[in-house]
Amino acid sequence: MPKRGGSEVFRITGARQGLADDVRGRQRRYIISMTVRTLSVIAAAVLWNVERHVAIVALALGILLPYIAVVIANAGRETSPSLPSTFVPAPVRPAISATEPSADGNTERPYGRN
Repeated sequence: MPKRGGSEVFRITGARQGLADDVRGRQRRYIISMTVRTLSVIAAAVLWNVERHVAIVALALGILLPYIAVVIANAGRETSPSLPSTFVPAPVRPAISATEPSADGNTERPYGRN
């Protein structure tokens, strides 16, 4: 990459999330889903003799959540197709217009203009 006057410009907004942040987010989602699973198993045990239908739903949730949590936690890093490209083209400098002497010869004007 050229240091000065180069045409290569990097866009930081197109950078992906850092690996540590990604792992931390996946761990947080896993802990939350395991907490919900634990609460649903406890609710199933408490409600078994009171509301059996609710207890069965809570038990089913407690059985299914570990699989779902592991799949979500191991999904890995996602690539977003909507992010802009990493490189930004360098701005184009306007060309210097050619000039011609005017009829009186004192001032210069661009070609084609009177």
